Amino acid sequence: MNFIDKCGYFDQNNMKPLDACNAVGQMPNFKEPKIIGDYVLWLEQRPNEKGRTTALIRPWMQKNLEPQELTPHPINLKTRVHGYGGGPIALSQKENLIFLCWIDDFDGCLWMQSWLINDQNSIDKNNYLLPNNQPLCLSIKGDYLLADGVIDQYKNRWIGIMEKENKDYIVQFILGKQFQDPSILYTSDDFIGYLSLNNIHHKLAWIEWNKPFMPWDSSKLFIGKLDGLSSINDIESSEKENINTRKLVSFFQPIWLPTGDIAVSEDSTGWWNVILGSSSSQLSKDSFWKRIWPMNAESGMPQWVLGMSSISASGDEIIAVFCQEGIWNLCRLSQNGLVTIIDQPFTDLSYIHSQDNRVVAIAGNSLQKLGLLELDLANGSWTHSCLGSLSIEEKSISLPEAFWFEGFRKEKTHAWYYPPINRKDYPAPLLVKTHSGPTSMASAGLNLEIQFWTSRGWSVVDINYGGSTGFGRAYRERLKNSWGEVDVFDCEAVVKELINSGKADKRFIAIDGGSAGGFTTLGCLSSSNIFKVASCRYAVSDLIEMTISTHRFEEHYLDYLVGPLPSKRNIYETRSPINNISNIDCPVIFFQGLQDNVVSPDQTNKLVKKLKNLGITVELHIFDNEAHGFKDGKNKIKVLEKTEQFFNKNLGI
Repeated sequence: MNFIDKCGYFDQNNMKPLDACNAVGQMPNFKEPKIIGDYVLWLEQRPNEKGRTTALIRPWMQKNLEPQELTPHPINLKTRVHGYGGGPIALSQKENLIFLCWIDDFDGCLWMQSWLINDQNSIDKNNYLLPNNQPLCLSIKGDYLLADGVIDQYKNRWIGIMEKENKDYIVQFILGKQFQDPSILYTSDDFIGYLSLNNIHHKLAWIEWNKPFMPWDSSKLFIGKLDGLSSINDIESSEKENINTRKLVSFFQPIWLPTGDIAVSEDSTGWWNVILGSSSSQLSKDSFWKRIWPMNAESGMPQWVLGMSSISASGDEIIAVFCQEGIWNLCRLSQNGLVTIIDQPFTDLSYIHSQDNRVVAIAGNSLQKLGLLELDLANGSWTHSCLGSLSIEEKSISLPEAFWFEGFRKEKTHAWYYPPINRKDYPAPLLVKTHSGPTSMASAGLNLEIQFWTSRGWSVVDINYGGSTGFGRAYRERLKNSWGEVDVFDCEAVVKELINSGKADKRFIAIDGGSAGGFTTLGCLSSSNIFKVASCRYAVSDLIEMTISTHRFEEHYLDYLVGPLPSKRNIYETRSPINNISNIDCPVIFFQGLQDNVVSPDQTNKLVKKLKNLGITVELHIFDNEAHGFKDGKNKIKVLEKTEQFFNKNLGI
C-alpha cells in the first residue's frame, strides 16, 4: 500500500493568497533520519522553539502514531564544527537497548543515553522506549567543537571529529564515563568530515581536505584500522590513486558494505558517481576501484554541513539518490552494474538511510512539501508523512517549469520558472531568486516561500546560475575566478529572456537573495538597471572584509571564487558591491542577524549608510539573536511580510 499524507489540503471556493505564517513560519523541518531495528528516528528543527532541534522516534511505517521525543527541551541537537555544523547524533542498537549520543548546543558537550525497547508497549502510546539511564555528559566543556560521531559497539566508545585551534582531529570518548577530556586517535593536516565505521571489520573511513580547497573541489579518502583504544593504524589514502587524469577529485560520504567493501561518490569523470572499492586490495592500488554505475548525474553534493547522505548499503546493493537536470531520483545499484529506478513519486530527495530492505529519506515534490519517506524494498510499499497542515489548495500551487536559456559565454543554463496564480492581466511582476552557496542549487521541490509570491499573482524564476550544483563539475566550475561575473550575467540573461517571451513585465522586476545570493543580488543591482527593487538577507558586500572576518571553513573559499590575494586585490575591490554603490539606483530592503560570524553586521551597516547618503530608498531590519541563516519562525515571517510590503510600495502595485 502506497499513500501520501495530504498534509491538510483544503478546498475553498476562491483561491486565497498563502500567508507568510503558513509559508515560512512555524512548521518544523525533518533532518537526518535513521532506521534502527523496527523504528525510525529523525531530527526535527522547530521554528516555534527558536530553531531548537530534537530527536524523535516511532515504529517503522506507523505514520499515524505519535512519536516519542528522546531529547526534550531544553536539549538542542546542534554542532558548530566548521561553522555550519551538522551530524549532531550517533545511534546504535545492542540487543534490546538503543544508544543515542548527541552534541548539545547549550554547552557544546557530548551526551549519551540508552533506552530499553518496550516490548509491553501499547501500539497507540508513545512510550516505545523506556529510559535505561539518565542523560550522561561524556565530555568536559572546553575550547573545542565536536560533531559527526559514530558508536563503536565493540570498544564501547564514541568516535568523532574534534575541531580545535584551527585543526581537525579524530577523537574518542568512552561510553558511560562522565566528564572526559577528548582522547586523540588521529591528527589531520587540516579538515576532516564524514566518518564511516565498519563495526564488523573494525575499520574507519573518512574524508579529508586541505586549504585552499573546499571539499567539493578537492578531497581525499582515508581508511584505517581500529586495532586498539589509543590510535588508528595502517592508514591508507586515495592520494596516490589516480582514478582518472583529472588533477582535482572530490570524494563524498563513504559507506561500508557487509562484505567489507567500501562505496563512495567521487567526481573524477566530471560527475559525482558511486564507485566501489574492494576489501581484498589496497586503496592506493589501481585495482581497488570498480566504476560500474557511470552516469551523467550527481550522487553527491557540496559538503557545507556534516551528516548529509546520498547513498546507503542494503545488503550487497547500494541505495542511492542521484540528480539529473535538477531532478532527484531514487535507485538501487546492483554489483552486476544494473541501475534500477525505484518507483515513487518524489523528485526532491536527501538524507537517505537504509537497513535490510527498508529505506528512509527526506522527500518531497512539486505538490508535496518535504517529509519523511519510508519505503519497503521487498514489496514496493511506502508512506510519506509531513509535519503540520498545508494551507493551500493543490490547484493553487504553481508548478515549476524547466527553463533553459543562454547564459554566460553562451553556455546552456538552467532555471525553474513558476507561473503566477490568481492573475488575469499579463505579464506579471517577476521575482528573481538567487540561491546561496554560491555552490548550491534551486530544486523543483515545493517551496512555500515561492508559492507565497505566485499566489499573489507574481511569477518567480529560481535560477541555477553557473556554479550551481547538480549539473556536473564543469557546470560548477563556471564560477571559478568569476563570482560576481558569471552569476550576475546569468541572472540578467534569464530576466531578458523572460521579458522577451512575454512572461515578465520590465516595469516590475524584483530580485531576492541571502548570503552569497545576496552578493549576486547586489552585483545585479550595480551592473544593470533591469531590476526595480531588491531584498537582501545577510548579504556579502565587501570581499576584502570577508576574507578577514569569515570563519576557518571559508577562509580560502574566495581564492577559488575570485582569485588569490594579494595578486587579485583589484578584482576583489571591483566586484565588491560596497565599492559600486553609486551604480545602484533602486530601493533595497536588508535583513541582518547580530550573531552572524560569516557576514559581519558591519558589512550591512556600511552598505545601508552609503546607500542612504546617495538618496536611495533603504530599509534595514536587525535581529538580535539570529546568526547566518535565520531560524526563528517569527523572524522569518517578519522578513517575508516586510519584503512584500516594501516591494509593493516601491513598485506601485
